Amino acid sequence: MNREYPEVPFVGVGAVIVQNGRVLLIRRGQPPLLGEWSLPGGVLECGETLRDATVREAREETGLVVETVDMLGVYERVIRSDDERVRYHYVLIDFLCRPVEGELKAGSDAADVRWFARDELPALNLAYDAHDVVLKGLARSMSTD
Repeated sequence: MNREYPEVPFVGVGAVIVQNGRVLLIRRGQPPLLGEWSLPGGVLECGETLRDATVREAREETGLVVETVDMLGVYERVIRSDDERVRYHYVLIDFLCRPVEGELKAGSDAADVRWFARDELPALNLAYDAHDVVLKGLARSMSTD
């Protein structure tokens, strides 16, 4: 099924990976949001659990093996073309994660990967939903440390 101009929405997952008060973000190497900083994540595969998909996508895009801690939220991203057709439609489920092993490196759909402190986030111009869930993840991780 084609992700661009889909007939139905796609279910996606996002990994809010937090360590030492910083969040791990990727610079997207593929549309949508090409070149923008975002959460590691991707589309759920048939038969895969949400948590398994989150772990897989985090490993593919960051090189890190993570464990999922809590679900932080459900978001919807609809991106329309200039003629108002639905170009992309994702229902996104984001999880707070912590790294357990691996070596940090950009992979698959990521052009770059980097840790960011909370005070660096405004300059990144994250999508509203990504910014919101990152702040939730940073706050929640402080209460679970």
